[in-house]
Amino acid sequence: MVEKNLALPGNPRYQPKELLSFFGYDNLYRTVGEVELANIDILAELGVIPQEEYALLTPDARAVILDIPTTQIDITESNVTKHDIQAWREEARKIADPKLGRWFHLILTSFDALDTGRILQFLRAYQKAVRPSLVEVITILAVIVRRNSDVLQIGRTHGQFALPITVGFWLATVLNRLLYNMGEVDRYAEQLVGKISGAVGAFNAQVGLGITKLCENGPSFEEKVLAKLGLKPTKISTQILPPEPLANFLHSIHLLSAVFGQLGNDCRHLMRSEIAEISEPFSASQSGSSTMAGKRNPINWEGLVGDWQKAKCEYHKVQEGLISEHQRDLVGSRVARDFPILLVILQTQLNTLLKKDKTKKTFLERISINEAACKKNFQVAAPIALAEPLYIALQMAGFKGDAHKFVNHTLTPESLASGKLLVVVLEEMLPEDSELDKIYQNIPLEIRELLHHPENYTGKAAEKAQEIANLAMMIASSDWQERRKLCEE
Repeated sequence: MVEKNLALPGNPRYQPKELLSFFGYDNLYRTVGEVELANIDILAELGVIPQEEYALLTPDARAVILDIPTTQIDITESNVTKHDIQAWREEARKIADPKLGRWFHLILTSFDALDTGRILQFLRAYQKAVRPSLVEVITILAVIVRRNSDVLQIGRTHGQFALPITVGFWLATVLNRLLYNMGEVDRYAEQLVGKISGAVGAFNAQVGLGITKLCENGPSFEEKVLAKLGLKPTKISTQILPPEPLANFLHSIHLLSAVFGQLGNDCRHLMRSEIAEISEPFSASQSGSSTMAGKRNPINWEGLVGDWQKAKCEYHKVQEGLISEHQRDLVGSRVARDFPILLVILQTQLNTLLKKDKTKKTFLERISINEAACKKNFQVAAPIALAEPLYIALQMAGFKGDAHKFVNHTLTPESLASGKLLVVVLEEMLPEDSELDKIYQNIPLEIRELLHHPENYTGKAAEKAQEIANLAMMIASSDWQERRKLCEE
């Protein structure tokens, strides 16, 4: 038995095993075979194929036909047919009895099989591999969000200290984006369709050769074939499917990759030596540098960002496929062969986060939040962290000029120079400025007290973190229950 070539499209360094059965090279024509066999099944059901000939399609024959390797099709295409689907038909006819073989590809065009088969690949790869991994990451991240929902952290905008938040809140913003984009992929997955409509999409052979009349009292021939595959037909097509359903699906896949790029980018920066609020696990045998033995590089976080950069570039190929010449051309067919790379990239990112150590704990579960570093950085930011509530409170209490400018240009420089809280700098000015003292006394006591405690100015950070974590757990639990139900059925 010849060993299969199961290389995935893209760099051979990145070959997530979860996708081999869908996009491994020698498995690429399996779904083409499924479409072709479904076509034969319906032709037989309608009486077009005599039953004694259809009976030659035994389970063993089906299995061998579905297992025709891409490399064998390549050989036949290169040496004989110069056409991939004709090569597939030649190989299928070698397997089947000649009485059955004459029915292969009847009334189909190549892209009835190729486009529909491709949709099956993407759907199954997402539903059976990518999505379960995604739900696992979401579940783990939700636990981390819950655990750190009230761990104090200084927020950052433009790379600068901003307002107080919590670690859980920061991670919840990432988690929420994952939930949203998973929902979008789900939505567009439901809109993926197939076609069995012939060479220009107008059902010429089905109508002209009487197949349509055999289906007058029920679903159309196209609907019957696609129903066997678990798909619905597009409303109208050319020789190829309209590109938008798959493009939208893949767009959402690449948006998911971007969220992991965001997580990687955030963590990479927070792992900087001078910040050190987060760290990734470092194994006993790991090297951080080929020469600087003291280094521990954020290789996994950087990998997530690099994968997103690849996904961004690969999605451009999908955009190139949005137009074709007349009913179809071959320009886009070569490009479309690379589309699975988007799922390969996303699965690679998921596998980075889900890789287990000897204790069976995933990488994501083993990341460390350095609360001491968070506290230290917060204390550095604390003097000016409450500029926002201070200027608003002054303005509401009757400050006559621009309170924002006063805090920005008068109080902040002194606060930065002395390390004192903005409100302390202000209070030290009050004995010399009775008008300012009067305005300050107009600020409610509880707000004046708050201005001395930046750690209490976190708004709804912890609450929102818990809210998103709970939503994630609910979605993950619902997904698990649905999958168990399907397994039981």
